[in-house]
Amino acid sequence: MEEIRRLGDAELEIMQIVWANKKPITSKEILLRIRQRVWRLSTLITVLNRLSDKGYLYCDRTMRENLYSALIMQSSYLYRENKIFLEKLYDNSLCKFMTSLCDSKAVSKEELVKVRDYLNSFVEENPGE
Repeated sequence: MEEIRRLGDAELEIMQIVWANKKPITSKEILLRIRQRVWRLSTLITVLNRLSDKGYLYCDRTMRENLYSALIMQSSYLYRENKIFLEKLYDNSLCKFMTSLCDSKAVSKEELVKVRDYLNSFVEENPGE
């Protein structure tokens, strides 16, 4: 698997906008959708260029306005981040992670029921794995 570099908070926010859009997006459209902070267009362009340099974005400069599209799928990034999170904090144990969530009451009973139902259906659909 290719090395995927970790994103900072601002970069992740921008990538989430690009991933959610599904089609190429302009910097002005991104600027309108940013919620966590107030940005100037020049600052956004700097971050977009950094994301391009890291290999996350492709910038199509053939149109009047640059169009940005993702080069790395969101699922690939999430897989990597989840793997690192479990390894660093929970010794690669989903059970330890879930125990921590339950003990801290960080998730609702409704969410736990959804997780249980998902796991039950997953086991039923994938016997012997």
